[in-house]
Amino acid sequence: MASIYLLEVSIAILCFLITDYLFFKKPHGPSLRKWPVLGMLPSLLMVLHRMYEYGIEIMEFSDLTFQFKGPWFVGMDMLFTVDPANIHHIMSSNFPNYIKGPDFQDVFDVFGDGIITTDSELWKDLRKSYQAMVHHQGFQRFSMSTMTSKLKDGLVPLLDHFAEEGTTVNLQDVFGRFTFDTILILITGSDPRSLSIEMHEDELARALDDVGEGILYRHIKPKFLWKLQNWMRIGQEKKMVEADATFDRVCSKYISAKREEIIRSQGILDISNGESEDLLSSFIKLDTTKYKLLNPSNDKFLRDTILAFILAGRDTTASALSWFLWLLSENPQVVAKIRQEIIDTDLSRTGNGQENLDKLVYLHGALNEAMRLYPPVSFGRKSSVESDVLPSGHRVDANSMIIISLYALGRMKAVWGEDALKFKPERWISENGGLKQEPSFKFLAFNSGPRICLGKNLAMTQMKTVAVEILHNYDIKVTKGQKIEPVLGFILSMKHGLKVTITKRYST
Repeated sequence: MASIYLLEVSIAILCFLITDYLFFKKPHGPSLRKWPVLGMLPSLLMVLHRMYEYGIEIMEFSDLTFQFKGPWFVGMDMLFTVDPANIHHIMSSNFPNYIKGPDFQDVFDVFGDGIITTDSELWKDLRKSYQAMVHHQGFQRFSMSTMTSKLKDGLVPLLDHFAEEGTTVNLQDVFGRFTFDTILILITGSDPRSLSIEMHEDELARALDDVGEGILYRHIKPKFLWKLQNWMRIGQEKKMVEADATFDRVCSKYISAKREEIIRSQGILDISNGESEDLLSSFIKLDTTKYKLLNPSNDKFLRDTILAFILAGRDTTASALSWFLWLLSENPQVVAKIRQEIIDTDLSRTGNGQENLDKLVYLHGALNEAMRLYPPVSFGRKSSVESDVLPSGHRVDANSMIIISLYALGRMKAVWGEDALKFKPERWISENGGLKQEPSFKFLAFNSGPRICLGKNLAMTQMKTVAVEILHNYDIKVTKGQKIEPVLGFILSMKHGLKVTITKRYST
């Protein structure tokens, strides 16, 4: 244990001693100094505190693609790209050559063999089954009724309470609890009720937070080091081990309860009868003749499935809503336009049905714009099967690691124009007043190609529903003096949360 701490301290001391050499800019632009043996890793550690902004500078100077060289023999060489042509090539046109790969599965090992970590035939079976369930009309109705119920019986009473009390509240935490409760109901049929005045901590939600942080640090540490720390149960890896145990215990509880419930009811899934059923029930009753690589009798398969859905539907939506509300606080003219659009659509009379929500074009554009600047997932990762040449001319060797920075992509002037750093919902409105569609390899918030997010429409509906409720009925005032910055992690959450005060609006 002492030797590991000594190694980390030694690296830190080395970095500080040679700061003047590591943290520098060439006369013609930013760079990361490459050192013998250690490669660019020390330079990366020196800019870690401003990694996102430095990444933008590097990508702009490097014509959207940059080769990172890690220490010798530790497998940390990475090709960073935000070139839309490269992204399209990797995610779509040459999709079979770019997989998650075994290294990805190592880094994300706590999520097991869910759809997020798998490749090949297993991934195809998983995606086919997910698509059938998520797009089924019965589940669509179940999703809408669950969101509406959690909004009216959970979020609104809580916001009313904070407005009446006049207390400061962390809105990001509130959104996280709202999306956590909603996704758990959709998956398991059970409501953890984390969204409450008491705001108690849920152990599963806490474990997910720890894992998000741990995954980021696994990308900037040599593999042998974090593997050793994991084996010794020290540092951030200790939290990863504990989170993994929490996942096993909590998911086992849900799975056991659901199996008993199904046995008692002796229900048989009939996907043609429009029955509203949670996803766990559907997977337990899965027709294995259609999905031969899926094993619903295996609790680990069900556990990995639960985690995949939670990861996809909890923090991503909460993060997007938090950055959206903060950006609105900085742009009151956008708030006025959205409120006018809500009034013109007359949702108070016609209701928040999908058809009416689709009429809120400017709101949709504002949400897209927020996710362009602050994408819920900060980066994507791929591994090449065979050597290749990208459209940019960069050569990719077999088993190379490619990192796509969604944060930098949304801020590239070469991609989005000179006003790329400006929050401008109008960029999503076409000349005829409709929603302007951007290619997914340019706007990557919901992934691209064959792996494009199956829950995109569900997520947009949830965000629109929450946004309409809040903007129509409340004034949100961001507390002055707080530092708003993204956390370094797989999910782009706010590092210190979003502290606000809430006031009820009585005139519309």
